[in-house]
Amino acid sequence: MQKNEVPQDEALFEGMSEVCYAVDESGRYVLAESAGWEPANIANMQAWEVIRADIAAVLAKVRAGEVSPLAYHMVRHQMDAKLLAGYAGLFGWQVSRHMKPGPFRKLNPAQLERYASILKTSVAELCRVPATD
Repeated sequence: MQKNEVPQDEALFEGMSEVCYAVDESGRYVLAESAGWEPANIANMQAWEVIRADIAAVLAKVRAGEVSPLAYHMVRHQMDAKLLAGYAGLFGWQVSRHMKPGPFRKLNPAQLERYASILKTSVAELCRVPATD
């Protein structure tokens, strides 16, 4: 696409832009700023709706006592047990176990701090059930 044809359909970026490749007047590929592109904006909005629904579902399970607050923080950061385990230096089964309320309550302060650090939150926040979505 030509540099002057780069889409500027603003939606998710809220005043920011993304960089894409376009062809300039000389026929060379150059970087061009775009405020967004309608098909990509629609796909991104649909993806965020799914993510919000996943967060709400896990939050309901946390409030019902079915899973630990760790599960909420993981889904909020779009992590699964295997990914978090890789960052924490644990096995996936260990993180899966910590997603259960009983084992989570028994975690030592060092392990809680490790999770909190990875999830960019405090230990107190990690252990708390959020009041709202």
